[in-house]
Amino acid sequence: MTIENALASVAVKDVDKSAAWYAELLGSRGHRPMPEVEEWTFPRGGGLQVYQGAEHAGNCSFMLAVSDIEAVARKLAAMGVQPGNRTSNERVKTLMVQDPDGNSIAIAEALDPALAR
Repeated sequence: MTIENALASVAVKDVDKSAAWYAELLGSRGHRPMPEVEEWTFPRGGGLQVYQGAEHAGNCSFMLAVSDIEAVARKLAAMGVQPGNRTSNERVKTLMVQDPDGNSIAIAEALDPALAR
């Protein structure tokens, strides 16, 4: 089996409200392949799907790889979102945040070129 790509799926209580929040975080609206799903694809591959699933909301986690974690931290502050734990070493910087439903988002900036492929 050869895996070509991956798509993160995140359960939320209200897909319309969450789609607006994620659009602000990600800088663009996603698209709706079906009424209960909003999704985004990213330039270097992969994607994110936010779907209506109140019974699972708040129990999901995923990572976003970014090129400028400080810009993301500023964006989060402008959104009124308080980041959680921040870490940094010679290979990667990370910060943790939760969406309005309590899903965990790890945001990471690779400092080691071997990680940023």
